[in-house]
Amino acid sequence: MFFRNLTFFRFPTTHDLSELDKGLEECRLKPVGPLELSSRGFISPFGRADEEAAISNRIGSAIWLTVGGEDRLLPGAVVNDMLAKKLAEIEQKEGRKPGGRTRKRLKDELITDLMPRAFIKPSRTDAIIDLEHGLVIVDSSSRKSAENVISEIRRAVGSFPALPLNAEIAPRSILTGWVAGEPLPDGIMLGDECELRDPVDQGAVVKCQRQELESDEIAKHLETGKQVTRLALSLDDHVSFVIGEDLIVRKFKLLDGAVDQLEHSDGDGLRAELDARFALMSAEVKRLFVVMEKALKLSKVEV
Repeated sequence: MFFRNLTFFRFPTTHDLSELDKGLEECRLKPVGPLELSSRGFISPFGRADEEAAISNRIGSAIWLTVGGEDRLLPGAVVNDMLAKKLAEIEQKEGRKPGGRTRKRLKDELITDLMPRAFIKPSRTDAIIDLEHGLVIVDSSSRKSAENVISEIRRAVGSFPALPLNAEIAPRSILTGWVAGEPLPDGIMLGDECELRDPVDQGAVVKCQRQELESDEIAKHLETGKQVTRLALSLDDHVSFVIGEDLIVRKFKLLDGAVDQLEHSDGDGLRAELDARFALMSAEVKRLFVVMEKALKLSKVEV
């Protein structure tokens, strides 16, 4: 289990989460009902098939939890096509077009009839709670999806004052400075991908991949006033990632310098392997956050 995206939220480290597992158990995922479009709840990080598995997995100050989902697939085009046929039958039989109320009633009846037979699509979103730094890290690049995970945690534990990351200085100004030649934080190196935007509304957007960023071509874009809004970086030889001005980390990848540590882990079996992967990844994510916090001047959480 290696996360691909990191959306961070901060909460006060003094916040009491001693009843977390109890709350997660009470909010386990329930099968979507025959007349429900969706259902959300917690499942074991080791998979929903293992009903005996713990609802969360903790190693040190890191807690791994998973929000599961079930969604009924009921395409609007299918409903509309069947509705059109029913309306045509009524018009042919009665010689008049059905009114708005009739259309709504028929559509509701169709949905009620089709829902129990609709396919169910399962989903899962993983997250880490870092008690040491007061962080929730969600494996999603979608702010809305990540906030839904926070909402589920809040539903499980009651009060949970977690907020998205916020920076004291506009992140794009710091990212632009790094590409322009300003000193990088210790251990950080430029990658080969960036996005530059003209700061004016509807301005030009330049996306570069497999590009030498310390080049004359990029320098000319900076000279015209474009600013870096996404930037590929690496931390030592352990992780590579792309960070955006929204402070979401995308394309997060553990490199050989980190993955090599798995070869020296103890224990056999799938559970031991997952524990080792979780311990490694959570440690690297924490290390990355500590560097980001200082380099991007992230705001503290007020208690």
